[in-house]
Amino acid sequence: MDREARLQALSVFLKAKRVKIQPESVGLAPGGRRRTPGLRREEVAQLAGVSTTWYTWLEQGRDIRMSAQVLDCIASALRLTVDERKYLHALALESGLGTAMQQQEERPEISPPLRKIMDELRYCPTVITDRRFNIVGWNEAASYVFLDFEQIPFDSRNMIRLLFTRNELRRLAVNWEHFIRGYLAIFRAYYGQYVEDPWYGRFVDEMKEVHPDFASLWEQSEVKSAPEVLIEFRHAKAGKMLFHLTSLQVQGSADLRCSVYTPAPDSSTENKLRRKMDPR
Repeated sequence: MDREARLQALSVFLKAKRVKIQPESVGLAPGGRRRTPGLRREEVAQLAGVSTTWYTWLEQGRDIRMSAQVLDCIASALRLTVDERKYLHALALESGLGTAMQQQEERPEISPPLRKIMDELRYCPTVITDRRFNIVGWNEAASYVFLDFEQIPFDSRNMIRLLFTRNELRRLAVNWEHFIRGYLAIFRAYYGQYVEDPWYGRFVDEMKEVHPDFASLWEQSEVKSAPEVLIEFRHAKAGKMLFHLTSLQVQGSADLRCSVYTPAPDSSTENKLRRKMDPR
C-alpha cells in the first residue's frame, strides 16, 4: 500500500484500540463526563511518556518521525498483543517483508505430505489458503461442510470474498459476524506483514465498495495470527455442528495457512460427518 494509505490504516487502528480501554483498567481515575468511550489522547500520551501533540499527530495519520522504541511505549500504553505490536510497527515503520514479496507467487502447489495430512483429517474439514486467503487446497470434509470449491474458478476462490458473497456460507454460521471476525483478524495480520504489497489495499477498498458491511467489520477487526474459536454451524443437511477452529502456519517457501475445523468432542458433529460421508 502507498504511504498515505498505510498512515490512514495506522490512524484507524490506534483509534480503535484507544476507545476500548477503560481509564480505571490502566490506573487512571474515571474522571468526569466523557464524550467518547475509552481513553483520551492525552491519557495515552501520558501513559506512553510522549507529548500529547506528537501522539495526536500520530493518531491523525500525519507523516512524522517515529522510532521503534517510542512505538513500543505506545503499544504498552494501549496494551497491544504481540500480533498487534507487529502490526503497529509494520504500519508505522513500513517494516513488512519487503519488495521481494510484493508480487503474489504462482499458484502454490500442495506437497504430497500436506495432501496426506489433509486426507487423514477425514472428519475434520481442512482448508489451505495462501497469504491473500486464496483457497489452494481442501479435503472432502471441507467440500461437504462448506462448498465444492472445485466448482469455483481459482481467481474467485478467495475465502474472505466468498464469506461475503455466497449465501450458503452466510447461512452456515449461527453467528456469521463471529465467524468472519476470526478470518479478518488473520487477514489484518497479513495486511501488516506484507505492508508493501499494494494488493491488500486494493482488495480492502474493493470489499468496502461492493460489501457495505465489510467496512465496519474491518475497522473493528482485531489482529491475530492464529485465533482459536468455537464455531456453531447449522448445516443444510447435517443440522447443528460444533467445531473448534485451529489455524496453523505451514512451514515452507510458500506462505500457506492450514485451517482445521475439529469436531467438538462433547458434540455429535463427528458422528454426523461419519454418517453423511460414509453412508452404508
